[in-house]
Amino acid sequence: MNHESDPTQSLKRLFIIIGNKASTGDFNLNDLPSSGGRMDIICRFIAQSLFISHGIRKDSGAIGVLLGEPDPPRSILVHGGKVRYMSPDERNVAGLIRKALKHRGEEWKETSPGIFTAKKSVNEILSELGDFSIFYLREDGRDIFDLSIGPEEKTVFVMGDHLGVGGDIEELILRKVRGIISVSPLSLQADQCVVLIHNFLDRLERSRNIELD
Repeated sequence: MNHESDPTQSLKRLFIIIGNKASTGDFNLNDLPSSGGRMDIICRFIAQSLFISHGIRKDSGAIGVLLGEPDPPRSILVHGGKVRYMSPDERNVAGLIRKALKHRGEEWKETSPGIFTAKKSVNEILSELGDFSIFYLREDGRDIFDLSIGPEEKTVFVMGDHLGVGGDIEELILRKVRGIISVSPLSLQADQCVVLIHNFLDRLERSRNIELD
């Protein structure tokens, strides 16, 4: 399998957001909330999934499943170990997404280094992630601090945007997940959830390394 047909290759952490109204066509970089169907949320989500201070998480990736007009669904995947020319600001991320959306193929296509797009639904994407443990974020889920994750386990975390996840899509997700988890009893923004998940996994890895020492 080549890297375009399997763009999750070498990823250990993957974050997926459902963009209920996120544009699948052209949009104004100066008006991401309105013309982009809250593309600003997608961009912040991707940035928090990948960037750290003065660096990037090379084993992490982010997928935005875009369900807005004019051609849903469209999915954008960003691979932290391969992406180039991306900075954490919303406008930069949005520009690369807009470029990717010009490609209309059914299968994954790399449109910029580390940025892939395909006309795939969340169900199709999750079906391709057979070697990942899939978790769904919801306020009433199991506390993430009670979660047991193996040292070599590859994980996917799925969540909704400001509108949540629709019933039909949620039903499909629930058929494939290992569990429903929560990072807070409050309804947080998606990018905030990503930061908390990274923090949990970073601490888990650090504690394992201390034990090995």
